[in-house]
Amino acid sequence: MPIHYVYLILAVMTETIGTSALQASAQFTRFWPSVLVVVAYGLSFYLMALTLSAMPVGVVYALWSGLGIVMIAIIGFLVFGQRLDLPAILGLGLIIAGIAVIHLFSNSATH
Repeated sequence: MPIHYVYLILAVMTETIGTSALQASAQFTRFWPSVLVVVAYGLSFYLMALTLSAMPVGVVYALWSGLGIVMIAIIGFLVFGQRLDLPAILGLGLIIAGIAVIHLFSNSATH
């Protein structure tokens, strides 16, 4: 696997951690979750910047945000007990389909 994909996967993971901590920070009223938000987002943006050395910004951002949305929806369900209705689930499925199209068919997403 090319190193820029490793950076992108780590960027998505740290963004997911940061967003989960954002929920846990209770609007930045809890100190440690708030610190984790700042650190995780900072690391995520750094890793995303490393990815940009090999991939176009539009593709990187689409993959980073799309995967992050799906991961946060799963964490919201499993950890925070948040439910999604059918249109939300279908929309998430379309995001996954879009990511697959970019990865499988686009020459812009380097392999």
